[in-house]
Amino acid sequence: MPKFPKLSFAESLGEVVLPEKCMGCAACVVVCPVGCLDYVDEKPVEVEECKVCGICAQVCPRYEFPLPALEEFTFGRTRKPEEEFGVYRRIVVARSQDEDVRRVCQDGGAVSSLLRFALRTNAIDGAAVSGTSENRPFHPVPRLVTTPEEVLKCAGTKYSYSPNLLAFNEGVKQKKTSMAFVGTPCQIQAIRRIQTVPLRKHAERLNFAVGLMCTESFTYEGLIEKHIKDELNINPRDIKKMNIKAKILVTTESGDVEVIPLKTAKQYTRASCLPCTDFSAELADISAGGLGLGGWTLSIIRTKKGEEIFEKAEEAGLLETKPVEEEGRALDLLVRLSKKKRGE
Repeated sequence: MPKFPKLSFAESLGEVVLPEKCMGCAACVVVCPVGCLDYVDEKPVEVEECKVCGICAQVCPRYEFPLPALEEFTFGRTRKPEEEFGVYRRIVVARSQDEDVRRVCQDGGAVSSLLRFALRTNAIDGAAVSGTSENRPFHPVPRLVTTPEEVLKCAGTKYSYSPNLLAFNEGVKQKKTSMAFVGTPCQIQAIRRIQTVPLRKHAERLNFAVGLMCTESFTYEGLIEKHIKDELNINPRDIKKMNIKAKILVTTESGDVEVIPLKTAKQYTRASCLPCTDFSAELADISAGGLGLGGWTLSIIRTKKGEEIFEKAEEAGLLETKPVEEEGRALDLLVRLSKKKRGE
């Protein structure tokens, strides 16, 4: 892995990344060995004197990002030219066979079923995911879940940002020994950088990482409060589910569905999402997304570790799968969105 000079937070991230590129993943906050950083308003802020160790720059996904080196670390090789959405071993569409998951899931419920299976079989003793704030309806917050029942409470996609590395760090503090991590592509990049430094205190606790396909996330104040609450006159507490199927579909508890064109929603995109070039979480063990599928999850199994946990869940009868070729439109969309994120 490339070595970086020992720069202070201000010299590296504070001056270079924060003004335009910081996505708020909290990796620098989590790994700072002297606790000089805090997480405020989706950004790291310096609250104590920096000791100039340079670790914050080494884990930042936006600071001199070494993609080929991270591919070598994760997969043992770099991608081939024809691998337009990253290295993978297998790609399928999947859906949960767990009725409890099916009642609350976003699309096919594959991720929730994998986590519940891993917890039940003691493959993991915790998972870092996003839950929902008790005080701000439909506002995502990082959660450390340790039981299959807690997984259900956190099911479903949230379209604002949740710094799930803070939940992973909570697991480290609780001395969890084998955790799953679920997050957006930028967060997967951060946790791979943490592994390659290596920062063993965190790296050795990761069992597998699930990446959620992501074009962008929206500000809560813009999408939920300004548009849905003020313009559509929908109380956020009445939102049952949100989904993106070429447009944003807002389903209320009464069963009504409001449609928000993506062109309208784009005005609420977080500025820090704009530099991102990774749609499908290309460094994850397993990548998952809806991609227009009804009741199924497009699942990209990328690593041997991801393949092991996925196949065990299949063998246990918790996941139904079918070849991705049966959903050719979803595969085409995956390629198109991957290229679009790279600016091709």
